[in-house]
Amino acid sequence: MEDVRVNFLREEDIDAPILIEGLPGIGHVGKLVADHMISELAAEKIAEIYSIYFPPQVIVDGHGVTHLVNNEIYRCEKDGKAALFLVGDFQSNSAEGHYILTEHYLDIAESLGVRRIYTLGGYGVGHLVEHPRVLCSVNMEHLRPEVEAAGGSFENAEGGGMIMGASGLLLGLGKMRGIEGICLMGETSGYIVDPRSADSLLAVLSRLIGIDVDPTSLQQRAEAMEQIIAKIQETEEARGREELSYIG
Repeated sequence: MEDVRVNFLREEDIDAPILIEGLPGIGHVGKLVADHMISELAAEKIAEIYSIYFPPQVIVDGHGVTHLVNNEIYRCEKDGKAALFLVGDFQSNSAEGHYILTEHYLDIAESLGVRRIYTLGGYGVGHLVEHPRVLCSVNMEHLRPEVEAAGGSFENAEGGGMIMGASGLLLGLGKMRGIEGICLMGETSGYIVDPRSADSLLAVLSRLIGIDVDPTSLQQRAEAMEQIIAKIQETEEARGREELSYIG
């Protein structure tokens, strides 16, 4: 098997000006947003990506059939606007693989006419966030006013920082090819899958790309998650009171 293998399922009429990356990361925020958009916009899978840099395993489906792990590219078109999505369950399991896979992602993007890449992720703050901000970085200075106008924040930029994995490398390596890059990161505790953060990120991204996406199911998942967290907190508080009562 090659280091990276790309299988196109369709090769005609699949160009798009933007690519949205939503691979797994902190709080699964970016993955939640991308998967939600693919579902709501009825996006079509156009390519599968296989690599020796993914974990050495297969996925067993509900019928007991195995499938080699892979990432996928989807395409949607709404109101005359087209977008590509890079999604999947895995990133590279090595530093070298991150660079090699990202170069292949950019090769695909360039071949399909992508001029701007949005990378999505979570920004871990170590505690639950009631009203998550969407913290941002760009690979070209002129993009910043547009992102701020859409509701993105650069408050995290003052102290600097790093963006790991594909979300960062797509911006850095993309800039070397002249491709605009914007990273959107929803504030999240980092401890749980966070649909509330994903909902905030979706709102900013929708304004940036000019494609409306119904957020209802994400909001419902956020409410369900918050109810679960509240019950856990109540249980812990009750256990604490019992322990104090016993000690007294």
